[in-house]
Order: sequence, then C-alpha cells, then structure tokens
Amino acid sequence: MKPAIIARAAGALMLVAGLAACVDVDVKMEVLDSEHGRGSIVMTMDRQFYDMAQAQGNADFCDSEDELTVGDTVVTCASVTEGTFDELNESGSGEPGPQVIAQADGTVRVTLPTGTLVQAASADKPDDETLTMMQSMFEGKFFRITVAGSEVLDSNMEISDDGKSATLAIPFFEMITGEAEVPDEAYAVVKPIN
Repeated sequence: MKPAIIARAAGALMLVAGLAACVDVDVKMEVLDSEHGRGSIVMTMDRQFYDMAQAQGNADFCDSEDELTVGDTVVTCASVTEGTFDELNESGSGEPGPQVIAQADGTVRVTLPTGTLVQAASADKPDDETLTMMQSMFEGKFFRITVAGSEVLDSNMEISDDGKSATLAIPFFEMITGEAEVPDEAYAVVKPIN
C-alpha cells in the first residue's frame, strides 16, 4: 500500500519547498462509507518550472505509480489511495498523519495535523534574500486540504455552499515562512457518502 495521504502530502510539501516552484497541492479525503475512504493528492506545477526541474535532474515530482499529465502550461501529478480508515490512518513515516474515525452516531470525524505541516514546511526556512525571490513565485499558490462526505456537520475549515465538503487553503509562502495561521488540527465531522 502507498504511504498514507498526509505523509505523501508532507513529502510533496518538502519537494515544493526544495524546488522553489510554482505549485498548488490539493489534498482531499472523501468519506465513502462508515469504514472506507479515499485520499487523493493532486500537485499542479507550472510547466516552465517542471521543465527546469527536470533539466536540473530533479525528477521527484511524481512517483512512477502516480498519474503524471504534462500539458502545454501545467503539469499535474495525481495520487489516489483508497482503503479502510485504519489503512488511511497509517502514516508510514512515523510522522503524525490524518485520523479518520467512525463515530457511534454513524458520522465520521477526520482530523489533519495542519500545525505539524506548517512546522515541517518552515523548519528549513530560507534566508531573507531567498525568501524575497520566492515570494513572487509562490503568490497565489496554496496547500489545500478538503474533507468530503454527503454532509459536513461540523468543521473548523470553510464549509462549501452545498455543505458536502470543508476546505482549508493555506498560502504556500506563509507555510514556508512559518507565518501561516492554522489550527493545530483541521477537522470535519461528516456523514459518509454511502
């Protein structure tokens, strides 16, 4: 089985910081039923930065088992993991990962260690000159976390207009500088899709 979704997301975050590339990362956890879920990560990089990274020998943008799509202006890497909550909860890295827990009332609570992600992203904070150069490259780029079900009952993230998902969008640059204001844990309580 692939490493858990948040562990992979943290790896993606470190890759992005290392490449200093214009990347959006979307992590989504869908609660399928009372025992199963689907986690996905979609990384989107501007094509020019992908080509530059490839030319420099940085071929780690997408694992061989993931889906790489190279377009004219952007490159995406999509990874999907589906399984039981226990399988999705395994971080495989020793780092805190998501917790997907079925509740007695039939709902499911999903928590994600957002504070830990920001700490990891800012651990090797670049010097001020490098940060100044990076700021324009990361402008408008986000690390988004979404939890979805048939209905979101409670969350500290932004609930969508249709009430079926909750999302936290963290600006990448603020993650790297350690200035992102996020809860220690992002959470959502949802009814399963099925």
